[in-house]
Amino acid sequence: MITILLVSLIVLFFIGVPVAIALGLSTSLAMILAGDITLLTLAQRAFVSLDSFPLLAIPLFILAGVIMEYGGISQRLINLANSLTGHLVGGLAIVTVVTTMFFAAISGSSVAATAALGAILIPAMINRGYEKEFAGGVQAVSGTLGIIMPPSIPLILYGTAVGASIGDLFIAGMVPGILIGIALIVTVVIIAKKRNYPKEEKKSGKEIGEAFVKAIPALIMPIIILGGIYSGIFTATEAAGVAVAYAFIVGVFVYRAINFTKLKTILSQASITTATIMLILATAGLFSWVLTIENVPQQVASFITSISENPWVFLGIVILLLLIIGMFMETNASIIILAPILVPVASQLGIDPVHFGIVMIVTLAIGMVTPPMGLNLFVVSKIGKLRLDKLTYSLIPFYIAILIVLVIIAFIPTITTTFVEWVK
Repeated sequence: MITILLVSLIVLFFIGVPVAIALGLSTSLAMILAGDITLLTLAQRAFVSLDSFPLLAIPLFILAGVIMEYGGISQRLINLANSLTGHLVGGLAIVTVVTTMFFAAISGSSVAATAALGAILIPAMINRGYEKEFAGGVQAVSGTLGIIMPPSIPLILYGTAVGASIGDLFIAGMVPGILIGIALIVTVVIIAKKRNYPKEEKKSGKEIGEAFVKAIPALIMPIIILGGIYSGIFTATEAAGVAVAYAFIVGVFVYRAINFTKLKTILSQASITTATIMLILATAGLFSWVLTIENVPQQVASFITSISENPWVFLGIVILLLLIIGMFMETNASIIILAPILVPVASQLGIDPVHFGIVMIVTLAIGMVTPPMGLNLFVVSKIGKLRLDKLTYSLIPFYIAILIVLVIIAFIPTITTTFVEWVK
């Protein structure tokens, strides 16, 4: 059964079948040819994969992100970041990283952050004299922060899949996200100095104050979301509902950027994105269920521990594995399939599940900007009309920066666990 499952999945991926359909078809084929399970059972198991209260946070955070995109929140964050960092070397590129960090702390989606901000910032950087591949590359790699910093949709999926505290995962993702943001800014400054990219005009204290005041409604949003979760006022799912309500109020009544026509577009776009992700989750959950009943997690655990029972060696193997998988498989599907397999092994070796989750998410985030499945690359290549090969080449310095931070995070667990313990 496992042979049929894996071979059919690889063939379907190779011929370009979408991830969700490939997972569903390969699982159905394996169960029908090698088992006695009916199609009705497969449909029921797919539904069970989605029948989870924490997963309700995903469509809500997606909707909140789209409302922010159309509600003027993105532009206010850009204006604030520009007033603070635009005058530095490579100012607009730094603004891109800083704004994406702000946006990531609200949206929870890498692609949403890349699309919403890239449509504004990539043309702006190109018009100011930045090489278009560099402009697209900065936005693409900054977008990875969308799934690392809370509230991250992949962190919600990971917590749901392995039973880890989503609140703890959100807290643990803060410091790694900030470290990666700093690493990207340092890389931008080095490249900008070498290529003599322009600075923006330094803003006066009054202009900075005005930008800050206008951005206050946007800046309050992550404080409400994360503060409510950490203080125990509401769960991550309830926080997502609060995020939708708050974003809508700000977009309609404060910034007055949302009208009835935009509202239809917002609901349509959020529905399409949600349906895509949920279909992947349903079929990935079905795929994971088959692996579980065939004892694949136990076999993988035995194989890895036969190589070495050293937790650091295990982490190194996992990072290499996920870097490769991230190039070919969508992040959410990777988490649903692999987390239930790898986390029991990690726990057996004494690795904290929360720390392991952050390492897993950061590693898979790199897959968002590596071909052939790098979704962020496709988004920015469309926005900036860029060739994928040149865009990928421009990202090499950023790959190095993120990998350095990843190694630090992976092998110094206190970076993630200390903050969780301190908040508690």
